[in-house]
Amino acid sequence: MRTQRSHLGLLFLLSSALLAASFAQERKNYVVHLEPREDVSTDSVEEWHRSFLPEATLDSASDDGPRIIHSYSHVLNGFAARLTDAEAESLRNKEGCLRLYPEEFLPLATTHSPGFLGLHLGKDSFWSRSGFGRGVVIGLLDTGILPSHPSFGDAGLPPPPKKWKGTCEFRSIGAGGCNNKVIGARAFGSAAINNTAPPVDDAGHGTHTASTAAGNFVQNADVRGNAHGTASGMAPHAHLAIYKVCARSRCSIMDIIAGLDAAVKDGVDVLSFSISATDGAQFNYDLIAVATFKAMEHGIFVSAAAGNDGPVVGTIRNGAPWMLTVAAGTMDRAIRTTVRLGNGQEFDGESLFQPRNNTAGRQLPLVFPGRNGDPDARDCSTLVEAEVSGKVVLCESRSIGEHVEQGQMVSAYGGAGMILMNKAAEGYTTFADAHVLPASHVSYAAGSKIAAYIKSTPKPTATITFRGTVMGSSPAPSVAFFSSRGPNKASPGILKPDITGPGMNILAAWAPSEMHPEFADDVSLTFFMESGTSMSTPHLSGIAAIIKSLHPSWSPAAIKSAIMTSSNVADHAGVPIKDEQYRRASFYSMGAGYVNPSRAVDPGMVYDLSTNEYIAYLCGLGLGDDGVKEIVGRRIACAKLKAITEAELNYPSLVVKLLSQPITVRRTVTNVGAANSVYTAVVGMPKDVSVVVRPPMLRFSRANEKQSFSVTVRWNGQPAVGGAEGNLKWVSKEHVVRSPIVIPPAKAVA
Repeated sequence: MRTQRSHLGLLFLLSSALLAASFAQERKNYVVHLEPREDVSTDSVEEWHRSFLPEATLDSASDDGPRIIHSYSHVLNGFAARLTDAEAESLRNKEGCLRLYPEEFLPLATTHSPGFLGLHLGKDSFWSRSGFGRGVVIGLLDTGILPSHPSFGDAGLPPPPKKWKGTCEFRSIGAGGCNNKVIGARAFGSAAINNTAPPVDDAGHGTHTASTAAGNFVQNADVRGNAHGTASGMAPHAHLAIYKVCARSRCSIMDIIAGLDAAVKDGVDVLSFSISATDGAQFNYDLIAVATFKAMEHGIFVSAAAGNDGPVVGTIRNGAPWMLTVAAGTMDRAIRTTVRLGNGQEFDGESLFQPRNNTAGRQLPLVFPGRNGDPDARDCSTLVEAEVSGKVVLCESRSIGEHVEQGQMVSAYGGAGMILMNKAAEGYTTFADAHVLPASHVSYAAGSKIAAYIKSTPKPTATITFRGTVMGSSPAPSVAFFSSRGPNKASPGILKPDITGPGMNILAAWAPSEMHPEFADDVSLTFFMESGTSMSTPHLSGIAAIIKSLHPSWSPAAIKSAIMTSSNVADHAGVPIKDEQYRRASFYSMGAGYVNPSRAVDPGMVYDLSTNEYIAYLCGLGLGDDGVKEIVGRRIACAKLKAITEAELNYPSLVVKLLSQPITVRRTVTNVGAANSVYTAVVGMPKDVSVVVRPPMLRFSRANEKQSFSVTVRWNGQPAVGGAEGNLKWVSKEHVVRSPIVIPPAKAVA
C-alpha cells in the first residue's frame, strides 16, 4: 500500500510539474513599443520586428498561429506578438524595447439630428455649399458595417480621391460591398474571425456610427413608425473607410492600433473613434494617445468618445489635447409616453415601443417590488409572479443597456407594463428603448412621486398612454447623465471634454445583431435608436468632414478650434444649457458647449497648434525625455526646448489654476475671416474674478494674419473655494469667437 501511495505521489508531482511548465509556456498577447529607427525602410519593418524574437520563438508557432500578429509603422514603432512570460521578460530587457503592453480590451462607448443642428437642404445652405462633405474620407474604427444598407449607397458621390490607398475586403455577400461611398473596408485580428466577410458588422454599433457620420440620404426612415423622416449622416457625400477592430463589443488594443496604422497609411482625413480608452492614463502609457498623436502629425482630425462613466467627475476618456473629446447631449425630440396615476397625476416619459392596440385610459394595479428596500427587487432583478402578474410594475433603472432586459423580466413574470424610474444620479435623462411590453422611462423626480403614491394608497393604479414622436421637447439640448466628466486626470490643466453633440436616442442605420436579440430576426427593421458618446462622436466626425471640405488646408487644431469657439452655451430657449439634474451645466460636463455647425464652418478666428507646441506642452507635463519620445516617436531633449505649462498651450479653452497670485497666459489667433476685421474682447466672469485682456482689441488687415494677446486672471479678494467659470469672447460685426475660462475648485488646484 505504501509503495502504491508513493507511486501516486510521484505521478502527482510529475503531473504538477508538467502543468506548471505548461502554464509557464502559455502565450499571451502584447503590444511591443520600440525605440524609433529612421534607417528601417517600410519594406523591412516586419523583418526588423522579427529580429526582437528569439529564433526558437519564431519556429515554435505552429500550434498557435503566427507569433507576430501585427506590425505597426505609421502610428507606432512596434508590433503585436504572442509571447510566453519568459519571452516577454527577455524582450523588456532588450536594447531598443521601450515598453510592453499586455493586451487589453476596450469597450465601445455605446434623422432629426441634422435638422436640430441646423443642417438644412437648399442650394444656399452652408451644408449644400460644402458638397455635404464631398471629397473627404472618414475612417471609422468600430465593429464594421452592413454594406448592403441603403445608407451606404453611393448616389451622387464622386470616385475616391486620387490620394486614396486603401483596400476592400468585403467578400461576395449579395448586394453590398465597396462603392463610391464605402471606399475601403478591412478587419483586424480577432475581428477578422469570420473569413467570409470580415468587415461585416456583427454588433450593429459600427453600422449605426458610420451612418451617423456619413450615411447617404434615405427617405422615409423610421423605427417602428417613430421619428419618421429623411435619414442622413452629418456629411452624406463624404467617403467612408471601415476598419473593423471590434468583434461584437470587444475591441483588442492590438487590433485598434493596427486599424489606426492602416488608416494613416490609406490616407483618411478624419478618424471617428467611438471606443473608450484607458481612464486617465499618463499619455505615454496610453496607446490610443500615442497612436493618435502620429495621426495628428499626418494632418488627420481625430474625433473620440468622452466615455459613458458620468456623471462622476474625473471619468473622461480619450483626453489627449490632439483629439476632439466628445460628450453626449440630448435633442428636442422625444418618443413620448405618459403615465397617468389613479389620483390623476401625469408624468411624461419615453419608449420606442409604441403599441397601437394599447387600451388608453384603462387603469391597472400598480406595484413597486422594491418598496421595502430589497435592492434586487427594486430594479426587478427578482420578482414574484403572484405579486406582479397583470400589473404595471415600477422598477428602478439598471445600467445603460439593461433597460430592455428589465422589461423582459417583468413580462416573463406576467407583468402588464413597466414604469422605469431613474436613480437619483441619472436625473432627467430618459431613453427611448425598444421595450417588449408597454413601458415608460421616467425621471428620478417623476419616479419618486410615483413611488410615494404607491405608498400612500392601498390600491394604487396606473395606465401608460403612447403619444408617438413629439418635437420641441424642452429643455434642449441638455447634457446626458452618462456622459463622462472632466477634469482629465492625465492633464487636468486642459479642459475636457471639448464639445457636446447629439448622443441621446439617435436614429441611424441598423444591422441585426446579438446585442439586440429581440429584433435580430426583423429584416424590415433598417433603422434603430441608440444612445451614448459613441453616437455623439460620429456627429462631430461628420461635422469635421464638412469643415475640411470647405477648408481643405486647415490643420486638425484649426478645425477643433472652429468647432469649440463657435459652440452654444445657451439652449433653444436662450437659457444656459443644463445637465441631467437641470442645473446649469459646467464646462467639465459639456466642454466648450453644444456644437453649432453653421457657425463652425465660418468661425472668424482660430487657435492653431503645431507639433512642436504639443511637444513643448508634453515636456511641461514632466514626462521626461523618454516619456515624450514614446509619444512623438523620436528622440527629444526637453532641456533644449522651452517647455510650457498646460495653460500656455494655444488651446481654444483656458484652465487657470489660480491661487493667491495672478496668472498671465498668452494666446495666438489666426484670422480666417474677412481681410479687414476688428475684434473686441468681452469678458464674462463672476464678480470675484478679474480678467484683463491686452490688447483689448485685435485689428487684422489680411487673411491668415496672426495676432497674440495676453490674459491675466486674479481673484478680487479671497479665492473662491468652489472655483469659477466664465467666457472670453472676441466680438466683431460678423463673428463671436468664444473661449471658456475655468478656475478649478481650490482642492483641485492645491
